[in-house]
Amino acid sequence: MSAVQLSIIVPVLDEAAGIVASLDALAPLRARGHELIVVDGGSRDGTAALCRGHADAVIEAPRGRARQMNAGAARAQREVLLFLHADTLLPASADTAITQALAGGASWGRFDVTIEGRSPLFPLIAALMNWRSRWSGIATGDQAMFVQRALFERAGGFPEQPLMEDIELSRRLRAVSRPACLRERVRTSGRRWEQRGVWRTILLMWRLRWRYWRGASPEALAKAYR
Repeated sequence: MSAVQLSIIVPVLDEAAGIVASLDALAPLRARGHELIVVDGGSRDGTAALCRGHADAVIEAPRGRARQMNAGAARAQREVLLFLHADTLLPASADTAITQALAGGASWGRFDVTIEGRSPLFPLIAALMNWRSRWSGIATGDQAMFVQRALFERAGGFPEQPLMEDIELSRRLRAVSRPACLRERVRTSGRRWEQRGVWRTILLMWRLRWRYWRGASPEALAKAYR
């Protein structure tokens, strides 16, 4: 079984503090022939300059995670797209796990997640995220979504909305097939929860997701999130 070739797309905005370490962690995958594309959304802290030399391409796109990821997908040259947050680390065997999932008939999927940080609630939050995703067939950006390029294009890419773009793309992809929910874990930073307050963030995200399922516009939700 030959390994699939990945285009790893990382949208960034003002990530100077940690971006070099995050990209260097992907060096073994680059050494195995996978492509790394960084898409900067107008950073003002020198992020784009720091990324050069640590990625195969560093491009610019209008600010907004969906726009940035779509721009990266348009630049990508490999058969499978993997969308990775700047503060999320892939398992060392990510390419092998994806190859096996696709060989088993999957066309898209995501990893289980571990949240790193000080809060004792993080293991529970991660467990609930993974369970919810496995039950619902909906993946989130923190889980490092991957998708065959042809299917991504057929689905129209990420909807260029300010929030819940990962939820909406999952809906479109789920209409074709359910995701491969890989047990291998990505490690993502809990900084968002710690900065806003863990319980406050949990309640906010539950409320926003409920409103989205009820038909609230992404623009209204983005305003509430900010």
